[in-house]
Formats: sequence, structure tokens, C-alpha cells
Amino acid sequence: MPGSLGHINSWLLNDDDGVAVVDTGLMLTQCSDAWKSLFANDLKNTRITRVIGTHLHPDHIGLAGWLAKKFDTKIWMTRGEWLTSRLLVAEKRDGMDASELAFLRSTGWDDDQLEDIRTKGWGKFAAVTYPLPIDYRRIKDGDVLPIGKHSWRVVVGSGHSPEHACLLNEATGVLVSGDQVLPRISSNVSVGPMEQEADPLGEWLASIEKLLHLPDDLLVCPAHGEPFRGLHTRLKSLRTEHEERLDRVTASLSEPKRAVDCFALLFNRKIGDEHRSLATGEAVAHLRRLELDGRARREVRDGVHWYHAA
Repeated sequence: MPGSLGHINSWLLNDDDGVAVVDTGLMLTQCSDAWKSLFANDLKNTRITRVIGTHLHPDHIGLAGWLAKKFDTKIWMTRGEWLTSRLLVAEKRDGMDASELAFLRSTGWDDDQLEDIRTKGWGKFAAVTYPLPIDYRRIKDGDVLPIGKHSWRVVVGSGHSPEHACLLNEATGVLVSGDQVLPRISSNVSVGPMEQEADPLGEWLASIEKLLHLPDDLLVCPAHGEPFRGLHTRLKSLRTEHEERLDRVTASLSEPKRAVDCFALLFNRKIGDEHRSLATGEAVAHLRRLELDGRARREVRDGVHWYHAA
């Protein structure tokens, strides 16, 4: 993958007459060429039996439609992820909606930054996602999927995306975690223009509590980074990281702040143009959680949201 992450892990699960694929990579030549190389070598004469998408982001389902078409098989996803991905792939309008620009302005973006993104456009989901078929196979929290000789239980989390599916093999002690648990970085948890009053950080923290009920000694196979053990330690670290961020922001609110004023409190590096959208969404998510917790109050002045200590 391009960008700072550098890669996406695709997992192959032995199935009755081939392999099931979990997550696929972006619709980019470097990703599809990697698959073609596998089909010519290690996966020669191997059938893809199903394509499972942990969630809707293009690095996870960008080639799902391509693989499903190539092997005449189905894509398996939760309903929340599938419907949202279908919406985003189908949306091919030019320019940005006024509500999107108003949202960014409310967070503290200045006129030059707004004009820059108006010119470049918001993230183009369809540009890196192969067209998705009309039909799919729905999976739900708690479903047990027979895949080959094994059973994989669907464990749904939220916050990074609407209805993220992890896969748990209790017999062998393996968790395919997608982006819900990563070994070194915290997944982006953002409020965006589509649902401006959402509480993704509250959902993320609730999902951490849910996942802490899974066994601690699982082999966690994430979407980015190396497989690891120590699930509970990692989950508690992620929880502590966000709690500390919330505390830092709260302590700073004796002076009113916009979302963009919180970057230095939330991130360990300078936020440039490339990461401003993601950083803004994450800052709003923290301020929104503080507001719902009663630790901050919001005041709107000339369309800009200012947060004060409650």
C-alpha cells in the first residue's frame, strides 16, 4: 500500500475446496499484481471460496469485487459495513457538498484550507474500490461460520467503522482482528460530515470492554503489523491512550478551543495537509465524547464550534 501504513494483511483460511480470503487490499496495480503473482505460484489451481470483508475501508475491500467476480463467489460482510460501502462506491458526484464544507469550517479550517480541499475533493472511495456486486452474504455478531474444518465466530466492534467484524477461532485460539485491534498504532476514530453528532469514541471504548471478555492468550492476526499475543494488555493500552487524551483536552479547556486547536494535545507529530482530515475527525470525536460525558460544553459562533470546560 502507499502511505505511512505501507501494507495490508490479507488472511487466507482453509476452506472445503479452496481458501476463504479475509480483506483484499486496494484497487491499485501493486495490490492486484501481488494477487496475480500468488495465483500463478502459491495459489495456482486454488479456488477462492468466499471473500470476507472485516469492514468498509478501501484497503480492506478495494479488490473484493474483483476477486468475487474472478472466482464467481460471494462477498461476506456485516450489513452496516456493506450498505455504507455500497453508498460510498456509488457516490461519484463532483465537488463537495455545502454541508461537508460547513462541517470542516465548524472545526476551525481556514478559508485557504477549505478552498484547497474544495479543489482537490474529499477522499475518492470509488477510485480505489472495484465495483461491488448487487448481492452479498450478511454476517452478524455471534454468527458461527463453518470454514473448512473449523468454526469462526463473528465478533463485532465499532468506532473505527460502523459494524466491524472480527473472526474468532476458539478451538485454535486465533483472532483475525482487522483494524479493531492493531499491535502498534491506534485505529482512526473519527466524526465525519456524514454523521456529525456521532459518538464513535464512545463506541470504540465500549468495544474494547467487549473484547476484553475474549481469552487473553489468543494469537491476534491484525490488518496492519505482525501477529501478536497479549490481547488484554493491548486493549488496555488502547483504552488508556484515549483516556489520557481526553484528560489532556479537558485540562486545556479553560481557554475555548476548536477541534483544530487540539491537534498538539492528541498527536505526537505535526499534522500537515495529508493527515488534516483524519486528525480533524479524531479531534471532533474526543470533543464529542467529552461533551456527552458532561466534561465540556459547545458554543457555536459564526458557524465555528468552540468547546469550553463544563
